[in-house]
Amino acid sequence: VLFDLTIAENITYGLENIPTDEIILAATKANIHQFIQQLPQGYDTKVGVKGSFLSGGEKQRIAIARVLIRRPKILLLDEATSAMDPYNEQIVQATLEQAQTEDPSRTSLIIAHRLSTIRSCDLIHVLEMGRIVESGTHTELVQKGGIYYKMLNTQNNVH
Repeated sequence: VLFDLTIAENITYGLENIPTDEIILAATKANIHQFIQQLPQGYDTKVGVKGSFLSGGEKQRIAIARVLIRRPKILLLDEATSAMDPYNEQIVQATLEQAQTEDPSRTSLIIAHRLSTIRSCDLIHVLEMGRIVESGTHTELVQKGGIYYKMLNTQNNVH
């Protein structure tokens, strides 16, 4: 969710006295800094109601920058890269994985249909009709040859 504030205020929403260099670092890690720099008012650009002038992927990358600057102990990502093109998704995914590595005590819950976003998770639960039907690592689930494996093959053949 973005608010009718500046980009910097959206990244630091609810926080106070965040140095500009930290805002830029978070935006850089979320691969949105270059886009922001190209705007006439840069980080002082107002995004409009719900980020109306931004694409879905740009909104998601600003929201990811907000997450990165907060360094939460529990992180819930629900289709966090769904509106991103493959290039930006790959960069943001690597950044989120790095953030997890930097703080191994962080718990991340990732809800995704795009299986490329969950490959490196410690544990994957596959849901069908609201029930867990498979659990394991990416490698374990591929070796099982079940629903996860079939979904993965379907997605790989489509892309």
